Amino acid sequence: MIRTATPADVPLIHTLVRELAAYEKAADEVKATEEQLREALFGERPAAFAHLAQDDESGEVVGFCLWFLTFSTWRGACGIYLEDLYVRPEARGAGHGKALLAELARICVESGYERLEWAVLNWNEPSINFYKSLGARPQDEWTVYRLADDALTALGSPRP
Repeated sequence: MIRTATPADVPLIHTLVRELAAYEKAADEVKATEEQLREALFGERPAAFAHLAQDDESGEVVGFCLWFLTFSTWRGACGIYLEDLYVRPEARGAGHGKALLAELARICVESGYERLEWAVLNWNEPSINFYKSLGARPQDEWTVYRLADDALTALGSPRP
């Protein structure tokens, strides 16, 4: 079962984010607090949205996805960017990841959004194979660039 996250789910979402970071070998890079997630997901102007995957039998939350809207000038339409998709290891292979992606695809179709996009680490072969099995294709002609930390501050700071 897939359901929309509620404010009461924020502590669990924070835990799942930390589990995902550990899986991606970057646990020490998580800086987000529960309060930041609460504000981003449920504040006055939400910046992101989240869905949870629950086990049909136990009702236990076994995964989540967190996403936000994008806009394509070429298509003239919004899309969804999937920031995080994570299913706990003991629940993998039971269809939860596919159900989360299907929910986002449903939102795209119903809302007239024309893209559902995400990034995957190059070493994550199980996920890459899973995504390809759904018909997703890598965008090999594009390279993602990121400004963060000192580089972002240096570029964004006022000049004397």
